[in-house]
Amino acid sequence: MGNGRLQMGYVETASADCFRDAVIGAAPLISGGLVVAYAGLSRLSMDDTWLQASAGTVDSLTAALSTLYSQPDFWLWMYLIFVVSSMMFPSASDRQAWLPVLLVLLALAILIFLAGAGSWFMAHLEPALNIFLRIVTIIFAISAFVHMILLPPIWGIRLVLTRLTGYKVV
Repeated sequence: MGNGRLQMGYVETASADCFRDAVIGAAPLISGGLVVAYAGLSRLSMDDTWLQASAGTVDSLTAALSTLYSQPDFWLWMYLIFVVSSMMFPSASDRQAWLPVLLVLLALAILIFLAGAGSWFMAHLEPALNIFLRIVTIIFAISAFVHMILLPPIWGIRLVLTRLTGYKVV
């Protein structure tokens, strides 16, 4: 780019049909979400930490953070979650193909309900959709939690480096 700027994380792809473009645009979110879920749930046991912290007392919160901090390779997994979750969200150009695909899916859902299969649809697909939405919520919660912990020190380091070097990192 011009003006001494560098753009990272950019890949140019040939345009395909709408569905393929939507999948290509969603790929970073899907793969990043899987990495964040694995690191947060399997390696750092953040689900157990959340249960401890949800008791609502200072002692339970302290115990939860102590349990989290005592996990093997804690800082490595926190860094990995931070880096991956910072870069997993698709850009505006990646999301352009999502609207037509979502409209087609919405039209199909409306047709299913108008055809009278709504109760079957809700009985058989609603539990899977509920599980999927819970998993997505957990992934975003883990990402937000890690960012709340790590962003203030990183902003401080960035401020110090900006003042020392005179270069502004955007």
